[in-house]
Amino acid sequence: MYMNKIFGFLTLIFLAGCVESQPETSWFTEYGTLQTGTPIQMQYGSPDMQPGTPSDNLLGAPVHRMAVMLPLSGDLAPVGRAIQTSVEIAVLQNAPRNLSVAFYDTASDLPTTLTNVLITEPEVIIGPVFANDARTLRDAKPETLPVLSFTSDATAIGDGVMSMALLPTNSVETIVQEMSSDGIQNFIILAPDTETGRLMAGTALGASDVYGIPVVGIFYYTESDSESIKSATYVASMNNARTQANNRARAVLSDILTQENLGAIEKSSLSVQLDRLSKMETLGDLPYDAVLFLGNGDDTESLASFLRYYGVNTRDARFYGTALWDGSDIVSDITMAGAKYAVLPELSPSFSNLYEQMSGTVPGHLAGFGYDATNMAMGMIYSTKSDASYLLDPSGYAGVSGLYRLKPTGENERALQIVQLTGDGTTQVVRSAPTNFLTPIYNLEQRKIEPADAMELETPGINPDDYINIPARFRDKYRSETYGTHITAPASQPTQEQNIIILPEDDRDPVMTSPDFQPINLETVGRTYIDSVEIEE
Repeated sequence: MYMNKIFGFLTLIFLAGCVESQPETSWFTEYGTLQTGTPIQMQYGSPDMQPGTPSDNLLGAPVHRMAVMLPLSGDLAPVGRAIQTSVEIAVLQNAPRNLSVAFYDTASDLPTTLTNVLITEPEVIIGPVFANDARTLRDAKPETLPVLSFTSDATAIGDGVMSMALLPTNSVETIVQEMSSDGIQNFIILAPDTETGRLMAGTALGASDVYGIPVVGIFYYTESDSESIKSATYVASMNNARTQANNRARAVLSDILTQENLGAIEKSSLSVQLDRLSKMETLGDLPYDAVLFLGNGDDTESLASFLRYYGVNTRDARFYGTALWDGSDIVSDITMAGAKYAVLPELSPSFSNLYEQMSGTVPGHLAGFGYDATNMAMGMIYSTKSDASYLLDPSGYAGVSGLYRLKPTGENERALQIVQLTGDGTTQVVRSAPTNFLTPIYNLEQRKIEPADAMELETPGINPDDYINIPARFRDKYRSETYGTHITAPASQPTQEQNIIILPEDDRDPVMTSPDFQPINLETVGRTYIDSVEIEE
């Protein structure tokens, strides 16, 4: 829950494409030499969570130091306090007596705070939360000192600074995997015009190659800007071309009905078609069958409303999203029922209950990350393994937020589940999160991802002749152009609708010239509101 807020706190920038390859340091030396097996259990009571030995609890035992750097004052103090509570829970549950844990406030005078931290020579640091703080710490600390931070900015990690946060790349690749399983053929991307949005789009573009689902358009919009959202969906929906195609098809049918000599059955068939098209505002198939939304839940609801307004319905394209939807009001939007997104598993009930008892508040996943980070740090301190081989164990860890593992680049891989919106305020799990890494979960490396540029829609265009049936003798006379500004492939062959039958053309009836015949009015249907979003025409 609450992942939308968490992503905001974690400053989702992760400028992956701007980072050069990591040099071969001590964090890379042992990586890849260990076998992947059963994940290490990080919850209280597990045999894996026995960090100390009997001697560690004796008086006079060597003191081990852990530093925790969090924003503990100012506007963002609630973020730091949430993690502090989870750190304290883990320490109370599992720490031997000779472990010293010190908290440091990163909200004021960071250089002085950093000096005070490093002078104590801690064996591990938990935190900081934000990218700038993590970057400053990385540049000042010894490279061998491990840091379990909560930033998801790829430019701020590495050299021993690792991220416990959910990386957006994980969520994007997971949902593209699901789209592949659903048999999606082509999809478009709607993303916020931010550094994060462009990198998430780059992730989706890379995943589309891996899983064999072409991206046929990438459209950016300004966050929380209704006009920008409206403009992006107008283009993505091909509304202009589809409206022109509909108008042309209706004009052709009307002209034939009023100007040509027809048989009675021909008249009936053309009238039925015209009546059907007059109840529609657009005509033509979309060149995609899915839409991937890479923004938050509020923006996605607006985008989806405008798409429906411009003629893209659930029968035309399926909707997919990322963990940015988690905790938003989109779960109660009945019009979004059936949409899927990738998200972390629910927090462990035992941890959630204990956290709520101690703090009086319901924990979010950020608190779960803090709990797992603390248990990892203690396990590393008291392990007989090297710091790198313990923290980078390819088997990963089973934490209160599910399965994850760290990489020498500082990135992580978190196992996610797929949930589907039901439209009644709840979600249904349609694919559970993996429980081990024996089979690789991800194929993309965050640091190799480049930001994606906007991509105009790839489409063969829409020819109205493909969607109406007229007597063969009129086809050359009433031939239509193909509508669509970005035609990248030959127009498709006409697809005649099977439910309309035109009998032989010699069955003529002069009744078509009768003054009693009145063709259907070709005016468009007026539209003002849809899904509580006011549309200005």
